[in-house]
Amino acid sequence: MPVLSPEFFRRPEVLAIARELLGKVVCTEIDGELTTGRIVETEAYRHEGDPSITLHLQRKARQAQALYQPGGHAYLYTVYRVHTLFNITTHDAAHPDAVLIRAIEPLHGVEIMLRRRGLPKVARNLTAGPGVLSQALGLTPALNGELLSGPRIWIEDVGEVLADEQVIASSRVGLEYAGAEAVALPWRFRVKDSKWTSPAK
Repeated sequence: MPVLSPEFFRRPEVLAIARELLGKVVCTEIDGELTTGRIVETEAYRHEGDPSITLHLQRKARQAQALYQPGGHAYLYTVYRVHTLFNITTHDAAHPDAVLIRAIEPLHGVEIMLRRRGLPKVARNLTAGPGVLSQALGLTPALNGELLSGPRIWIEDVGEVLADEQVIASSRVGLEYAGAEAVALPWRFRVKDSKWTSPAK
């Protein structure tokens, strides 16, 4: 399948990019092990009108330098010193916009994902959540700044286009610290009826 080019991510419309990533397939080849998953949930973060990104840039100043790259790079950072979150830079190097990948439907390399997650069998908690999907895909902060065109991380376009009625737009998760304005923004996008989306808050 064709790999999404950097130009896909270098458009200024981060909300459109977050919405259009639904149905695309994220792929990793880490230590010779291939894993893939269909993206079923994303969140958009925009430098304009989004208090959460301003606070993030202050709180994660060193790691967040990776946000100041042209669209199409991985921005990977840890929360609670445990979970790695997989974001994708968008727009250009002057605008710290990004899309957080929140959940995927596992496709290829499921046994590898189970081993990485320490799980005995396939269940929702394998990849339904930003921290667990990164673990399942083998993503760590060591890959921060990686260009998403391979050989270790890339996203394939399988030709799936979701109609508006197949997508749920709602508020983002865990942004209470950034205030009511950030919480109210309907910038979380989910595939309707997917059992692989992260728990609703």
